[in-house]
Amino acid sequence: MERIGFIGLGNMGRPMAKNLEKAGFSLSVYNRTAAKAEGFKMQSTIYSSIKGLIENCDVIFTMLTNDDATKAVYKQVLGLSVVGKLFVDMSTISQEASIEISKAIRIKEASFIDAPVAGSTKPAAEGTLIIMVGGEEKDVMRARPYLEKLGKLVKHLGGNGQGIAAKLSINYFLSMIYQGLAETVLFSEKLGISRSDILEIINESASGSGATKAKTNSLIANDYTPAFALNLMLKDILLAHRAGADYPLSQVLIDTYQSAHDSGFGSDDVIGIINYLKDEKNRI
Repeated sequence: MERIGFIGLGNMGRPMAKNLEKAGFSLSVYNRTAAKAEGFKMQSTIYSSIKGLIENCDVIFTMLTNDDATKAVYKQVLGLSVVGKLFVDMSTISQEASIEISKAIRIKEASFIDAPVAGSTKPAAEGTLIIMVGGEEKDVMRARPYLEKLGKLVKHLGGNGQGIAAKLSINYFLSMIYQGLAETVLFSEKLGISRSDILEIINESASGSGATKAKTNSLIANDYTPAFALNLMLKDILLAHRAGADYPLSQVLIDTYQSAHDSGFGSDDVIGIINYLKDEKNRI
């Protein structure tokens, strides 16, 4: 049995690491904020440094916020002896950063795959994420037994960077769905249709989807506790735009999500964009 390491125990990383722990794998964890690792002390090993974890693990998962955070962790990794180890980065970062890291890892005679996920905190806890993977087939096969404990679908899409490509594509689409859903709810309310009624109609019709259903309770309760924060969606829209998403809706999405972020809604759940849009003066 390989020794598994997990770096990054945030809103997504923690439930994902918990699923590996529940599956019975030999798990070690590290988080920059040590308190977030406390829930693992009964069954897993908690490390106070990335170096300690890397030295004692064979397959290392990373789930970090952005390019800067991911590069900072892998800068430490690249200063260590990592021959034969496999790194599985599940962060949503730029293709450029992911490919750059993968090349540097290979020079160190180790392996790297990018494996970002579709799904927020609930699917992460349930182990029903969709995992999009880029990397060499042998490395994907090595990681598959662990990835299958985290998601309901593990899709190998090609070489390094292709998992990221799929993730940016799907989040670009989701950004349209969430803004469109928020605008539709506001429009229907303006015409005298209740929020709960229009959402029931949406979800039972061809316009409904897993995305609309996932945000229904938040919209009805007016509770925007983040499952996936608006500022993370903004990051992904900007990454998609940088990667070539230059279409009629692209700039509209950037303008709306950036303005919502700048207006103080960045830490809300992504569907909290409705609170930005409902102010008449903020409408684009």
